[in-house]
Amino acid sequence: MAEEDAQLAIVRGWMDSIGPTTAAALARRLGISPTAMEIALARLESDGSVLQGRFTGTGGPESEWCERGLLSRIHRLTLGRLRKEIEAVSAADFIRFLLRWQHVHPGAQLHDRDGVRAVIAQLQGLELPGPSWERDVLPARIADYDPADLENLCLAGEVAWGRLAVAEPAEEEDPSPTAPRRRQGPTRSAPLAFVLRENLGDLLAPMAADRRWLDLLSATAVEVFEYLEQRGASFLADIARGLRRLPTEVEDSLWELVSSGLVTGDGVAGLRTLLLPDEKRKARPRAAHLRSVPGRGSRRLMPVGRWSLLRADAEPAPESGAVERAACRLLARYGVVFRELRVREKRAPSWRDLLFALRRMEARGEVRGGRFVAGFLGEQFALPEAVEALRAVRRHREGDAIALVAAADPLNLVGILTPGGRVSPFSGQVIAYRDGVPIEIGELGAVRSRLQLSV
Repeated sequence: MAEEDAQLAIVRGWMDSIGPTTAAALARRLGISPTAMEIALARLESDGSVLQGRFTGTGGPESEWCERGLLSRIHRLTLGRLRKEIEAVSAADFIRFLLRWQHVHPGAQLHDRDGVRAVIAQLQGLELPGPSWERDVLPARIADYDPADLENLCLAGEVAWGRLAVAEPAEEEDPSPTAPRRRQGPTRSAPLAFVLRENLGDLLAPMAADRRWLDLLSATAVEVFEYLEQRGASFLADIARGLRRLPTEVEDSLWELVSSGLVTGDGVAGLRTLLLPDEKRKARPRAAHLRSVPGRGSRRLMPVGRWSLLRADAEPAPESGAVERAACRLLARYGVVFRELRVREKRAPSWRDLLFALRRMEARGEVRGGRFVAGFLGEQFALPEAVEALRAVRRHREGDAIALVAAADPLNLVGILTPGGRVSPFSGQVIAYRDGVPIEIGELGAVRSRLQLSV
């Protein structure tokens, strides 16, 4: 037998039983030159019998080597040990954890422009009733919330807003040209999302190539859409002049296009105007970002800023890795992910696809698998920092502390994590949590009165 073959047989035998080791350490142990050891290990790697990497974290800058089957067994045992280390918390403790994780609990709020950006990064991909973002969601998470911070983030190109899915006719609707159009009536509570612009292409739902969604729009809205398609970002006054339409007609059409998932603005000043009820928009303007135009016996607030097609500049995200990116967004939002939380996410991939992605992430050591929240079936996965935060929440009790959460807030998990029927995000109600348990649901004033809370 040649010397190289003999050394290969010796190294193979040791690798079958020694576990992760470095080439230098095994060379010293066997009395083989480092060069000959590297050659032998390279031959075993080419055969697929050993793998190279950093497995224990104790090898320093030098790579480690381990037999494939042995490494797989070590990995399974490690995952099993890590899963057994975790003691599951109750659903109430998990809600207490979420109140801190999403910065709603007193003392956990964020601050200033960086805080607004962090909250949007955590909640991006969620479509919530339009007015709720600045009425309920952001003020609950940002101490002394300043609307100018959101405006600056949008104008700086860091944050974008709009409806992520395009409204389309129902499949059972009569597709014949003679059938009457079912128009999308603009509603001020249309679901909207705020996202980091760099992730916009990953979150936008694709549009139908046959442009069926035009059948849902009024004639004026179609004209406005085609104008923006041809001219690009434009001010409302320019659109009105170009189409020879009244500014009020263009305004209504813009909101129709916004609520259909087709148009966005470069800032949020115009959006704030569109979200105002009609009686308020017909009042005399008092804000610098609103403009009035003559009307019939009244002065009407008109939205300012440029308007453009939502998908005009969004770069499509690569399809590969899309499910893993969605899993990362859910982990950032909830810290812990399991099947029931998928119900809260209308546009997330199926749980089956998420499960495969989360298992791969666990195998790479990026997330932890185990039983984190008691009372729910199926596999659960968590970020390592969320596991430590869960343990801290379980050790610390608040007693009678009460947290008020709007029904439109992502933390409206009644009927999902807790017993009882679900509370519609469009209901305008609030939920009072005491120690993670919902104790009152109703109008804000009534809940405060029943619980004797100060305003």
